Amino acid sequence: MTQDMFLTKEGQEKLKAELDKLITVKRKEVSQKIKSAKEFGDLSENAEYSEAKEEQSFIEGRIQELNHVLKNSTIIATGGNQTCETVGVGCTITVELESGDMNLRIVGSAEADPEQGYISHESPIGKALMGRKKGDEVDIEVPAGTIKYKIKNILI
Repeated sequence: MTQDMFLTKEGQEKLKAELDKLITVKRKEVSQKIKSAKEFGDLSENAEYSEAKEEQSFIEGRIQELNHVLKNSTIIATGGNQTCETVGVGCTITVELESGDMNLRIVGSAEADPEQGYISHESPIGKALMGRKKGDEVDIEVPAGTIKYKIKNILI
């Protein structure tokens, strides 16, 4: 059974751009590196060739991964100023912490970026906030300890 994957429209566009760059630019670059490395002779002792083949393997793996995510993801609506009753994937929420307010967007794991406030619905914080309502207080266990989150606002 496969797990549900979610992307925002912005996340989908970002992944499409990455895929396009890998296919049109990076693939050609690494192919040229391999061709150049072959000219050095004995491939069994050719560090440039080995490195280029590893890079090629990474690029092809990432292309497969991106194709899979883009093909199997559900696009979620975001960016409106409508309030929601409960926290769900695609919602932007304002939470109150001891250190002040913070905005978080609940997204699928493919576009999670905690430093930018994009929290995966599968992460400990995301799981704890899913389904909660405005005004709810949630104690969430994180590596630094337990943090109390109070939900102040939920937008889609």
